[in-house]
Amino acid sequence: MRTEDILAYMEEKSYRPLTAEELAGALGVTELVEFLGLLADMEARGLVVRTRKSRYGLPQRMGLVAGTVQGHPRGYAFVLPEAGDTGDIFVVEGNLHGAMHNDRVMVRLLRHSRAAQRAEGEVIRVLERANRHVVGTLEKRGKFGFVAPDEKRLGRDIFVPPEGLDGARQGDKVVVEITRWPEDRRPPEGRVSQVLGRQGEPGVDILAIIYKYQLPLHFPRQVLNEAEVVPAGVRPEEVAGRRDYRKRLIVTIDGADARDLDDAVCLEKLPDGGYCLGVHIADVGYYVPEGSALDREARRRGTSVYLVDRVLPMLPPRLSNGICSLNAGEDRLSLSVEMELTPEGAVKSYEIFPAVIRVARRLTYEGVNALLAGEGGEDMGSELAEMLTEMDRLARILQARRLAAGALDFDLPEAKVLLGEDGRPVEILTRTRGRAESLIEEFMILANQSVAQHLYRLEAPCLYRIHERPAAEKVEELRGLLRPWGYELKGREKITSRVLQQLLAQAGGRPEEKFVHTVVLRSMQHARYAADRQGHFGLALSYYCHFTSPIRRYPDLVVHRSLRRALEEADDAGWKGERSELSRWAEQASQRERLAEEAERETVELKKVEYMQRYLGDVFPGRVSGVVPYGIFVQLDNTVEGLVHVSTMTGDYYQYLEDRLALVGEHTGKVYRIGFPVQVRVVRADPEARQVDFELVE
Repeated sequence: MRTEDILAYMEEKSYRPLTAEELAGALGVTELVEFLGLLADMEARGLVVRTRKSRYGLPQRMGLVAGTVQGHPRGYAFVLPEAGDTGDIFVVEGNLHGAMHNDRVMVRLLRHSRAAQRAEGEVIRVLERANRHVVGTLEKRGKFGFVAPDEKRLGRDIFVPPEGLDGARQGDKVVVEITRWPEDRRPPEGRVSQVLGRQGEPGVDILAIIYKYQLPLHFPRQVLNEAEVVPAGVRPEEVAGRRDYRKRLIVTIDGADARDLDDAVCLEKLPDGGYCLGVHIADVGYYVPEGSALDREARRRGTSVYLVDRVLPMLPPRLSNGICSLNAGEDRLSLSVEMELTPEGAVKSYEIFPAVIRVARRLTYEGVNALLAGEGGEDMGSELAEMLTEMDRLARILQARRLAAGALDFDLPEAKVLLGEDGRPVEILTRTRGRAESLIEEFMILANQSVAQHLYRLEAPCLYRIHERPAAEKVEELRGLLRPWGYELKGREKITSRVLQQLLAQAGGRPEEKFVHTVVLRSMQHARYAADRQGHFGLALSYYCHFTSPIRRYPDLVVHRSLRRALEEADDAGWKGERSELSRWAEQASQRERLAEEAERETVELKKVEYMQRYLGDVFPGRVSGVVPYGIFVQLDNTVEGLVHVSTMTGDYYQYLEDRLALVGEHTGKVYRIGFPVQVRVVRADPEARQVDFELVE
């Protein structure tokens, strides 16, 4: 008996809640013990609900919803449903019943507040706890203590009895293991499992974030042992059966500080004006056997994590920076895609094959951008310079084709914080996408698209990269945000990427351009991995997967293995086990990706706030980036964002006009709207709170 069979039976209109024995009889089950175990597992996962009379039914037919708690520092929370048409569910603090931020819960819907246009609910069961270990600061109170979590959305301090302090002192940054979960009137209880150091000591801040997100700092010994026996170079016998491209003009183009180089490219202009584009990707699957300790650890990590001061790699450095990295001048094994394109950029044909390559030059984005801008820079020779110029020409053609199909192009500046040897920030750089970055992006998108289409046609397993259209409520919210600016979203039903593309183009060059880009981006659903093809809304593609970064993303490694099986013409029997695991791997990889992004973003924000501490009292130009009832947010040119609280805006009383997204002075009529230029003074920078406060300078 399968989970799907039980759910299908319960979804029938005539179904009424049954006991386990009645359900087993209706389904013709003879192995009752095994069936009871399956029901218990389904209940724990929130797929079915057991009533007080021990009858089983579907949550959605009982007014119940499974979802994830998103806490708020003020105590209340929202539950984000896992399925169905229900929007976020508001839960007051008294109805959480011990549930904490990020817990999976079952919620009973209480009412739908028309005034607030939201559903309200009450947690009836915690399905899965998310916070067994919490990072925070210890506050001693006599012989016992409380740990104030760094994650303010957890809401409640954790009580630590005397025997659980383990020598930790007042003000220590600690990891606390929760030993007793909270109840309505009792805080959670725990014990100190690790002291990270004194708050404010160099390195402790980043370490706290690593532990907060439970990121793996070290590789298990078995994994390192397997990595040690991997040869440091390509052996002659490993070249057999591969195309030898070692004499081709193949280059890598990456950031100057990149160490894990998993993609290389080459281009040949054809006599008919078309192109032969080669995208060569490190053959990581050759060195990471399926089911090995290396493979299991890579799957557990899901992705490399690029923090502000370090990289936590998915694979041990011996592989990620060594034999798997396409280092210049060294023989490397690759899985390659060679595409023949028309002069207009359409793919006429493609081949996918294993190869051995030797990268001719390790180029940087900075160097290639300088060449393409005619600024000279490093000497690349005429042949290489000509190839790069043709690459840029082809990339522009490919980008134009994607935009014509309705692809969305968000080009918001990113911040890179440079740190000194002591780990403290010394400079904030803003990075915008140059021609070299766009060139690589276009080639990788095309290779990923070709591979996804190839595997789909073969009906082979694939972890697709999907991006669903924005949810209806997000579109309505976006419509409301844009209306004060004179923008109207066309279409009341399903919105298309082309409509959003036209909106972004309309905002180009206007003061609110960044705001429009930001709110459109926030209206999007998160791209994720899935076992079935659903297309990519943002890229306007029907077929898409991740193939080009197997050193740092586990889904790419799964795709590589599927390609190798297809190339070896393996029968379908070899894929059955993998097919059954794909959905679980997709969900896990999506979760790990989101976790990594949150950790990366938090380390950058932390160092940006710390950087601003040296400028207390200084005045900077900025632009209003957000307007709320309690003030305005201002972003400086270096991307640092801070709050000007309405209480500091002297000389008038300011009213928040929601329909105009503005603060307006009652007497002066002065207006503050998104995009308006202002001068601000830095009055506070609190790294612990991740907050910068400004005041206006007239």
